[in-house]
Amino acid sequence: MNVTFLLNGETVQVEAEPTRTLLEWLREDQGLCGTKEGCNEGDCGACTVMVTDADGARALNACILFLPQLHGKAVRTVEGISAPDGTLHPVQQAMIEHHGSQCGFCTPGFIAAMVTGHLQGRTDHDDVLAGNLCRCTGYAPIVRAAQAAEAAKVPAWIKDEIPAVDGVPDAPETLDALAGWYASNPDATLIAGATDVGLWVTKQLRDLPKVAFLNRCKPLREITETQDDIHFGAAVTMTEALAVIRKTHPSYAEMIRRYGSEQVRNAATIGGNIANGSPIGDNPPALIALGATLHLRHGTKTRDLPIEDFFIAYGKQDRAPGELVTGVTLPKNAPALRCYKISKRFDQDISAVCGCFNVTVVNGVISEARIAFGGMAGTPHRAHGVEAALIGQPWTSATITDAAGLFAQDYTPMSDMRASADYRLKVAQNLLQRYFADLSGQATSVLEVSA
Repeated sequence: MNVTFLLNGETVQVEAEPTRTLLEWLREDQGLCGTKEGCNEGDCGACTVMVTDADGARALNACILFLPQLHGKAVRTVEGISAPDGTLHPVQQAMIEHHGSQCGFCTPGFIAAMVTGHLQGRTDHDDVLAGNLCRCTGYAPIVRAAQAAEAAKVPAWIKDEIPAVDGVPDAPETLDALAGWYASNPDATLIAGATDVGLWVTKQLRDLPKVAFLNRCKPLREITETQDDIHFGAAVTMTEALAVIRKTHPSYAEMIRRYGSEQVRNAATIGGNIANGSPIGDNPPALIALGATLHLRHGTKTRDLPIEDFFIAYGKQDRAPGELVTGVTLPKNAPALRCYKISKRFDQDISAVCGCFNVTVVNGVISEARIAFGGMAGTPHRAHGVEAALIGQPWTSATITDAAGLFAQDYTPMSDMRASADYRLKVAQNLLQRYFADLSGQATSVLEVSA
C-alpha cells in the first residue's frame, strides 16, 4: 500500500505493509530513534508523536499506529519539534529550565504530548500527560514545565499543512463501498483506531493478511443529535465522544476520561470498543444502562438491536460474518445514570469491575431500573434479578440492602489477576449502596476526603 504523509515537515511516500507500525518504521527505516519503544502496547507513552489532520493535532502512540492510518496526515516526532535553525520549542526550553528530565527515556514522549497540548491551548496537564509514564524524574517538574510554557506563543514551524492525497486501497471512503467489500471478505479484519488490533500485531505477533482501515469512511465518523438522542458513528473516537457525552451524561464522561489515556482516546473508537465484545470493555455497561440501540450492516441490509442483545457469550456476539457495526444511538435524558469504574490504578487502567446504574424513582417508589456490569461475567450484561427486586419498591436503604444480595444470582464472576470472584461480588453490592448514597446527595467521591 502506497502511503503519503508529512514527516517533520517533509513529504514522504512509503510502500507499506498494512500492519507495519509507525514506531518500527521510524526507528528501523528512518533512523529516527528519539521516539522510544517502551511497552509496545500503548500504555507508557514513550513512543508518543503528534499527528495532524483536518480535525487538528492529536497525540498518538506510534507503537500501535499502522502506517496506512497516516495517509494524508502530518507527523511530528521529537526530532521535528524544534525549529529548522535549532531554536527550541517553548515546551523544550521549559523542560530544561524546570529540570523535567533525568534518564531521558520517557522525555521524547512527554515532549510530543506536551507540544500537542500546547498547540491545543490545553491547561489540564494531568489529563494531557496521564498516558506518559516517568520512573525517575517524577511528575512535579514536568507539570511545572507544562505550566511555565502555557503563555508562550505557538511557534509557526510546528503548524503543519495537510497534504492533498488521493484515496488508497483498503481504506474505503463510503459506507456502501466498505459494506460491500466486507460482505465479500468476511474473513478480513477491520481496523479503526488499532488500540486493540495493534496489540494483536505487537504482542501476539499475529499476521493479518486481509485488512480494511475505517478512518477514511466519513459516514462512520459522524455524530448527529436530535432533541432526544445522540448517534455516534462506529469510527467516532472516544475523545470526540467524550466531548459530546460530557454535556448530557457527566458520570459516563468521567468514566471515559479514566479508561484510556489521551493518546488512547484519540485513536480508540466507540464502535471498536463494542464490536470486540470484551467482557471488561467500559462502554457497553454504560450503553446497556442507557438502553442504547446498536446499528449493523451486512452488504445492503441493515438492522438494529438493543445493545444488551449483542453480547451472547464470551468471544461471541450477534454479528454475522461480513457484518459490521455502523454506529450506536443513545438517549440524552438519563439524569440518574451513574458509572463506577473500579481498577487498581485510578487512571488509564483496565477495570476489575465497571458498574452502571440508571434507576427511575417516582414519588418515592422505583418505577424503572437498568443496571449493567462489566468484569462480572463472560459478557457485559444486566442484573435482571436485582432490577426486578427494586422495581415497585420504596427508594430506601432497606430496599437496596435486600436487592444487593441478588447479585450472586445474576452473575458468576471469575477470579483472575485483577480481582477474585468474592471481591467482585462484594464490590457490586457495595456499588449499589454507593449509588443510593450518591442519588441521596451524600458525598461518595473517592478523591474527596474530609475529617
